[in-house]
Amino acid sequence: MRVIERGSGSPRVAVVGGIHGDEPAGERIVEQLVEEVRVADERIEGTVQLVVANERALAVGERYTEVDLNRTFPGDVESDTYETALAARLTTVLEGADAILALHTSHSVPPPFAIYSDLTESVRKTVTGMPVEYVVDAGNLRDTTLDSTLPHTVSLEAGRQGSEEAVDFGLEAARAFLRAHGVLHDEEPSFRETPVVTVDEEVPKGGGEPAVYYRNFEEIPKGEVFARDDVYTHRVTSEGMVPVLASEDGYDDIFGLYGRFTGTLEPHFHSGT
Repeated sequence: MRVIERGSGSPRVAVVGGIHGDEPAGERIVEQLVEEVRVADERIEGTVQLVVANERALAVGERYTEVDLNRTFPGDVESDTYETALAARLTTVLEGADAILALHTSHSVPPPFAIYSDLTESVRKTVTGMPVEYVVDAGNLRDTTLDSTLPHTVSLEAGRQGSEEAVDFGLEAARAFLRAHGVLHDEEPSFRETPVVTVDEEVPKGGGEPAVYYRNFEEIPKGEVFARDDVYTHRVTSEGMVPVLASEDGYDDIFGLYGRFTGTLEPHFHSGT
C-alpha cells in the first residue's frame, strides 16, 4: 500500500485506487492527482490522502492475490492472508476521514455511476458533487466492502475496465470530489440531483455461454429475460426492475444485480463536510 498526504488540518479526504489489481485506472488517477495536488498545494485546505491500495495485485494484473480485498473489510491485521491483513491496514489509514472516494472500473457498460451503503451528509455531498448520472444504494447487499465498512465512503464505477475513457472520467470525478469537500479550489464546485437505484439481489450465473439482454439502468419489462446461460434463465416477474453491473464476462458467479429506482439525492447539506 502506498499513501501520499498533502496539506494539513481538516477536512481530511481520501481518494483510493487499486483496490482490485486488474483495474489499473485507479492507480493512474491517483498518480495524476499526486502531481496535480503537489502543484496546487497553496490552494488546498485540509488534508488529502491519496492511496494506491493493492500494489501486489496491481503488479500481476489480477483482481486479487489470495482473496478479494473489497469482500474482506474490515480485515484482520493478524491474518496470514495478504488481502485480509491489507484490509485492516487500509481501514486504519482511512479511519476517521471526513470523505472517502474509492475508484473502480468494471466490464459493465456505461454510464459511470456511484455506490454508497450509508447515506451521510458527506456521502450526499460526494455523490451530488460528481458528474455521475446515477447512484446505487447497496446498503442491503453486502457488509464487507470499503463503502459498507467506513463511514462517508462512496465507490465510483468510472467506466469500462482497461479503457482510457474510464481514466479520464475517474480523474474528472475525483477532482470534482475534492472541490465538493472544499479542499481543492481550482474552480467552484457544482452540485446536481442524482437518481437513486436501490439494489438488494445478485443475479446468479451458472455455466456455459452467457448472454445479457439489457444495459445498466435500462428498465426490464415484466416477463422479459434479463440474462441466461446453460444453467439459468432470468425472467423478470415484476415491474420496474433495472440491472446494475450487468455483464456477460465481468464476474464468474453473477450477471450483475437487480435494482429499482427509489428516489433522488438532492444537494442539500448541513454545516461541515
